[in-house]
Amino acid sequence: MKSNIVFIATSLDGYIADSKGGLDWLNIIPNPDQVDMGYESLMARIDGLIMGRNTFETVCSFDVEWPYTKPVFVLSNTLKKIPKEYEGKVELVQGALKDVLAHLNNKGYTQLYIDGGATIQSFLKEDLIDELIITTIPILLGGGVPLFGDLGQAKELELVESKTYLNQIVQSHYKRKR
Repeated sequence: MKSNIVFIATSLDGYIADSKGGLDWLNIIPNPDQVDMGYESLMARIDGLIMGRNTFETVCSFDVEWPYTKPVFVLSNTLKKIPKEYEGKVELVQGALKDVLAHLNNKGYTQLYIDGGATIQSFLKEDLIDELIITTIPILLGGGVPLFGDLGQAKELELVESKTYLNQIVQSHYKRKR
């Protein structure tokens, strides 16, 4: 069975980055034991990641080694080639989302992690998201990059489970009702 999954953190008011694109607020709750909040479980069940160009560039800007062991597909209609240091780790994909998914599914990638604000919004608008795992950080940013945009029509979801981490962070797992 194919599944497109969003795994993302938001502020209490629904933003995935602050008004300057910053992510520092993600770490306001101390996590001395480095609880992964389900990330490793997600990574174990997916075949690959589809992320937008902005998210790819953000990840590249972190001063860390490439964090993914699964294939990463960067969705962009403007990026012409992948920087040399990421060749072999990242593949550029372009075109209509349904065509991109069909191409990746035909290559055996059926459990995909969808990441990046505009990318998630595009997938949602075309009703291509099967699961949303949203981790809510208890902060009000008051503005920034929203997780959700205009969907064109309502999308019904059902709650699979809700967990609390570090006595303050709530993670809700939803599946799309079809």
